[in-house]
Amino acid sequence: NCQKVEVCLMNYHNKESPLQLMWVPPTGPSKLHLEIEYGERKTRCFHSFIGHKFEAVDKDSGEVVGRLTIEYTLVLGFGESPPSDNPGNRNFEAEVKRDLHVEWRKQGKVSRTFSPLGFKKGKLPLDVFASMGAFYYNNRGNKVREEWKNKGVFVNWWETEVFMIQIPWGIRDIWALRLLELVEAWAGVEVEQTVIYGLRQYETGARLLTHVDRQNTHAVSLIVNIAQGNLTEPWPVEVHDHAGRLHEVLMQPGDIVYYESAKCLHGRNRPMMGENAYYVNLFTHYRPRADADGWHSKPNPEGVPEPVLDVKGECRLVPAGIAETSQTHQVGLVQAVQCDDERLGNTLSPAFFTATSGDDLISWWKRTAPPGAVGYDPSVRDDPNTRDEL
Repeated sequence: NCQKVEVCLMNYHNKESPLQLMWVPPTGPSKLHLEIEYGERKTRCFHSFIGHKFEAVDKDSGEVVGRLTIEYTLVLGFGESPPSDNPGNRNFEAEVKRDLHVEWRKQGKVSRTFSPLGFKKGKLPLDVFASMGAFYYNNRGNKVREEWKNKGVFVNWWETEVFMIQIPWGIRDIWALRLLELVEAWAGVEVEQTVIYGLRQYETGARLLTHVDRQNTHAVSLIVNIAQGNLTEPWPVEVHDHAGRLHEVLMQPGDIVYYESAKCLHGRNRPMMGENAYYVNLFTHYRPRADADGWHSKPNPEGVPEPVLDVKGECRLVPAGIAETSQTHQVGLVQAVQCDDERLGNTLSPAFFTATSGDDLISWWKRTAPPGAVGYDPSVRDDPNTRDEL
């Protein structure tokens, strides 16, 4: 039935008392549909029909804290979501430096590869993008703060807020099937999905620390950009290829980036710039179905493309015209890199930066830090496009 939709609701109103979700029929008294305990982990999902009406009532006080009429697939929180975590007196710079050394060691433990560079840019099928875009559009006002307690410092949640729009299970499963087909075609092997999450909404000032993903479950992954706006500078995803060379990939809504996320270091160290800027991504992760937990230590199967390690010729800066942050918004002239060795593609960073150690990752994090941010040091803060030796 096309009128049947999925609804997911969260209680951020009262930690001590559940919310009672009451169905309000066209005639007669309201009826208890379900109860919602506090927090994101207690999200309640169910199917309803367009036009159905509900009230959320505090079980203890009887207060009506929200009313809704079902109009589309919906994710909604009642009340205000809490801060991502309590920064307290933590030494974030020390934590970041420690974690960057850890991430450097982790990426060296994966031997298997799937592609020449470790990543590739692509496009969503239009019907999948339409479905994702419609879901985001309908729920864009229902974002909640992402919980970061005991999750580390990989997103700078203590400097700028980061939000989530949870995806209901039904539509998530539909998207997952279509995305798996894309990933298998790129990786050249049958895979099983291990994680899908989002939608994560980054906002002005957001930075994502260089890292690799979980070794056992995140062999190959996918970033999907669903929406972005108000950016005054491009906000590239940074991926280090198999030789440690930094690439900066610009994305527009509907673009995807395949990447070997347990082996190739990746992040977004440059801060997102622009008043009320936002950037909305979906993430999915996979591992080879045949090898499961041990995939990372297996030799490459026959026929896998050789990693691009040594290259021929030189690379040089060239004008790249106008960078776009949407189909209707353009920001600034940008530079690109042109290489004699075409295997390097067109995404090599204009900084010509190559990481060879955890200290190099720290250096890049500091070079890209804006004034006032953790890691900012005016003695090393320079134009991140300053050219290093390749």
